Amino acid sequence: MRITKDLVAASATPLVLGILSEGESYGYAILKQVDDLSGGQLEWTEGLLYPLLHRLERLGHVESFWVTPPGGRRRKYYRITEQGRAELAEQRRQWATVVDALRGVWSAAQTSTPIMPAWEAGR
Repeated sequence: MRITKDLVAASATPLVLGILSEGESYGYAILKQVDDLSGGQLEWTEGLLYPLLHRLERLGHVESFWVTPPGGRRRKYYRITEQGRAELAEQRRQWATVVDALRGVWSAAQTSTPIMPAWEAGR
């Protein structure tokens, strides 16, 4: 199955904020976690992730810092801010509304109950 670019892009912010709400992380680890969480279905690239992280940082939703482990390579880590936690809560509310609407549509389609457009309801 291929997830469309539109859906990948729409879900990127809540996914990254959700991952960072569990603890600080760096780019490659975030990419790996998205891959693991989606069973390999969400194909993220560095070209999607890093511009998103930079935008979230500009907005104040995440902050970054550099870490150089002993004998290791320097990595830029990201952590969610309080403002980012508030944004994640808002994203959760919005996604819950979308998911509920989709469930309603799909449930109606399974029971073959046509959904009447509002303009027809008044006839």
